[in-house]
Amino acid sequence: MSRAGVRDETGAASTARGSRPVWAEIDLGAVRHNASLLARVAAPAALCAVVKADAYGHGAVPVARAALEGGATWLAVATPEEGLELRAAGISAPVLVLSEPPVDAMVDVVAHGLTLTLYTRRGIRAAAEASARAGVVTDVHVKVDTGMHRVGAERAELVQVVEAVAAEPSLCFAALWTHFPVADGVEREDRSYTEEQIRSLGAARDALERAGHSPPLLHAANSAGALAYPASRLDLVRCGIALYGVSPFPVVDPVVADVVASTGAQGLRPVLSLRAEVTLVRRLDAAERPSYGRLHALGTRSTVATVPLGYADGVPRRYFTNGGTVLVGGRRRPLAGMVTMDQIVVDCGPSEDVAVGDDVVLIGEQGAGSITASDWADVLGTIAHEVFCGIGARVPRVVVGREGEA
Repeated sequence: MSRAGVRDETGAASTARGSRPVWAEIDLGAVRHNASLLARVAAPAALCAVVKADAYGHGAVPVARAALEGGATWLAVATPEEGLELRAAGISAPVLVLSEPPVDAMVDVVAHGLTLTLYTRRGIRAAAEASARAGVVTDVHVKVDTGMHRVGAERAELVQVVEAVAAEPSLCFAALWTHFPVADGVEREDRSYTEEQIRSLGAARDALERAGHSPPLLHAANSAGALAYPASRLDLVRCGIALYGVSPFPVVDPVVADVVASTGAQGLRPVLSLRAEVTLVRRLDAAERPSYGRLHALGTRSTVATVPLGYADGVPRRYFTNGGTVLVGGRRRPLAGMVTMDQIVVDCGPSEDVAVGDDVVLIGEQGAGSITASDWADVLGTIAHEVFCGIGARVPRVVVGREGEA
């Protein structure tokens, strides 16, 4: 799509999105669709849309609103500051802070009605004091470590941790939860590990019930858990990467196809596309070596296009060294040389049908061609989450698909 078709945040057509012809297009209609699909998958469990890290680089506030419109009833963030941004935008839905906040942040968390994750005595004391001073009762979700070994209360200490929460009049024990490290794994060992985590969470709940502290809510599933492990859906599922239209599995897992077939809905729709325009075109002879390091000799006389984004914008240098491509004219084209901070050069081959102003798609569709964030992840040896989060802040996010738009 040309820049003439780009929309600004109000939905109006915009041809000026900064001084460079580079932008990331965010389709809020796709967010609503994905949230609706995931909510149907999760039912009767509720859907929590994970919008941490600025909604994986997509824009936390517009994505949160679209997810809620699509059927999410909860939001989740990583830090208190991320939760305060949602509150400042007028979003009143429950917002879960996924890790225990620092002691000095408890006052703001309590004042803005965020839901706390707690798992240490120090955090419990700080939260209780902040809530008591504010004259409110704050909901607490206690996280238990069932095998991720990152944060959370130890199983052996869980009852004591929950009892410490319950002993504070200014705190309310509202949920018990855990997290899966390998729910997206395809090996038998991964499945066994995740299934054991589900059993471990159930055993932790039983121990709490015997001690008189039945958790009102129980949650464990991330995107992969929600899709592949029905037993993990429980009362709430926390979906991140699937909300952004990316399957959590390394291949199109039959589980995803079954879910789509059972709901009668279209599958997950990509939310983000990364686009730019050609700013310079030159014809170079065979054996010329463009860009830093002169690392690649052109195999034939070629049209080389300069595109104004680079590693400062989220295109890593190894996207060239590992063989990454972009779309020009609906065809995949290799990079002609090393990625630089602000620009890439693209080998368009012997064709002379490339001009300044032509569209370049790094992630998204163009004609019959398509490059996904998962394709990038395969090239870079990473995951789509990191690809999205790596798209730099100086790349404008252009929102399309406002409420009422397809």
